Amino acid sequence: MRGYAEENIKVLEGLEPVRKRPGMYIGSTDTNGLHHLIWEIFDNSVDEVISGNADTIKLTLKKDNSVIIEDNGRGIPIGKNATTGLSSIDTVFTVLHAGGKFDDNAYKSSGGLHGVGASVVNALSEWMVVTVKRDSKIVESKYRNGGEIEQSTKTIGTTNRTGTTVHFKADSKIFRSIIFNSTVIKERIRETAYLYKNVKVIFSNENDGDNVTFVSQNGISEYVDFINDGKTVLNKTAYFEGKSLADGIEIEIALQYTTSSAEVIVSFANSVKTKEGGSHETAFKSALTESINEYARKWKLLKEKDKNFEGDDVREGLTAVISVRIPEKIISYEGQTKNKLFTQEAHTAVKRVFAPKFTYWLEENKKYAEKIIEKAVDSRDARIAAKRAREDVKKLKSAGKGAMILSGKLTPAQAKNPAENELFLVEGDSAGGTAKLARDKRHQAILPLRGKVMNVEKSKLRDLLANEEICTIISCLGAGISTDFKVEELKYGKVIIMTDADTDGAHIQVLLLTFFYRFMKPLIENGKVYIALPPLYRITNKNTKTISYAWDDQTLTDEKRKNPHHEIQRYKGLGEMSAEQLRETTMKPETRQLIKVSIEDAALAERRVNVLMGDNASIRKEWIDNNVDFTMENE
Repeated sequence: MRGYAEENIKVLEGLEPVRKRPGMYIGSTDTNGLHHLIWEIFDNSVDEVISGNADTIKLTLKKDNSVIIEDNGRGIPIGKNATTGLSSIDTVFTVLHAGGKFDDNAYKSSGGLHGVGASVVNALSEWMVVTVKRDSKIVESKYRNGGEIEQSTKTIGTTNRTGTTVHFKADSKIFRSIIFNSTVIKERIRETAYLYKNVKVIFSNENDGDNVTFVSQNGISEYVDFINDGKTVLNKTAYFEGKSLADGIEIEIALQYTTSSAEVIVSFANSVKTKEGGSHETAFKSALTESINEYARKWKLLKEKDKNFEGDDVREGLTAVISVRIPEKIISYEGQTKNKLFTQEAHTAVKRVFAPKFTYWLEENKKYAEKIIEKAVDSRDARIAAKRAREDVKKLKSAGKGAMILSGKLTPAQAKNPAENELFLVEGDSAGGTAKLARDKRHQAILPLRGKVMNVEKSKLRDLLANEEICTIISCLGAGISTDFKVEELKYGKVIIMTDADTDGAHIQVLLLTFFYRFMKPLIENGKVYIALPPLYRITNKNTKTISYAWDDQTLTDEKRKNPHHEIQRYKGLGEMSAEQLRETTMKPETRQLIKVSIEDAALAERRVNVLMGDNASIRKEWIDNNVDFTMENE
């Protein structure tokens, strides 16, 4: 118990603002913000793992939408806090900026911030119960209505164990929904198991009986293998670790190259995923590029006249996991959501540890090194070809021949401000014709797609540049492709995929999304890609002759219940709608419904695209068998 006691709980300020402006603390009140509540408490349990005081974490989703997170760590101190006069537990969970992480003696490194996260979760919960096992006692505190103390810390039993259990229910008055997504939670738990070897993380969902235990013997090397499952790899997963003596930063890096064009880098700082990267990731990329260029020059795998490889060249096909553990006194994130690491010491530490170890690995694994450099050469050549193709398009446009490329296809918008304009990628010439009549000519452009675009997951960049349909899309967007893609040159504020509401339409959506994901990823990362949602049903009231629409079967059932005298038309495709109907239901900003496409989990997205769109049919079949229910209820 040494180094973590009542005097380690430091108080910085008071709690009310959280409910008024939750977005300042958890980012949003949508599903991302809701799940952030779990991460705040879960990360505190992980901190006990980091400190070497816990080896088991349990997370349970209850039927009433509440969550229990339990660890076998030291347990939060249970005595009175000298500053607040409250118990240390009540201080941690009801006072903003109070916690053990503000005292360097309690935690040398941590991801959660005991007090900031815990009190924020309490503030945004309908109720919370905290149970602590420590000092041979079991104590309990209860809170209601966003952190009001219902029961101060009191002893309820004795024990010879230690640990903390937090049971809370998110406040439905704050969040749009309080239903948690078990898939999202399990992916995060899986990551944690990979980050800490032999730590057991147990997930249970009482709603569907799902019970899974995650534990990893080989750590982040296993994580890389998991991401690349089903891909053709160029080397055995390489693992590097070390510690910076100057500041105590611990570094782990695992990497593997594949024949894919994808680059997947997943980074963590003190177990928290840094989605936007940061100093540790920048250092890794820099050291990787420098080491490969030095090796290629040394062994004359780059010709003297050739320029050095660029970073994008050496990272094509790379899958890497970076994990750093940084002392609490120097760690710095961007905001409470911790998506980006700012700690500059991490940049120096990663380069000093990784660069010499990776250089040595290249020398000791010449067969792998040569394959990696061959791939970098291919990537460089494709990048140059893409740049030339883009320059050729610009030359055609400057010569007044740009319209030839898009002849008979693109119906452009009249307005000149790209941010205000929208490009609709429409399934088929028939629906494209209707969309042209339905559009707002000033701000909406229409590009009909003839048939299904190619599956780019099974193609290289040079194949794409030979495909007319793909080249037309590239030309329309005007921002380049692959490493030459520049989102700031995009001609449209929104790119909207509009297909029939059937399996063929869904397939076209997936093919286009795969293309954007693989070769125009910033398009998705910057929130430019949307999917239009045309209605499934048109409902006519026989008495009043009024028209309404239903986007799903439940809405249709509700409409039937409200009005038994009706006539229903089931739309089989966009072409069955009149221009007026398409405008009102699917294209007009005031009345349409759009799905914004985003990448929430880079590793999961990569794995899904590889499984569903790649060459390995066996893993695709396995995924379908495990995730798709083909049974149909009798209507």
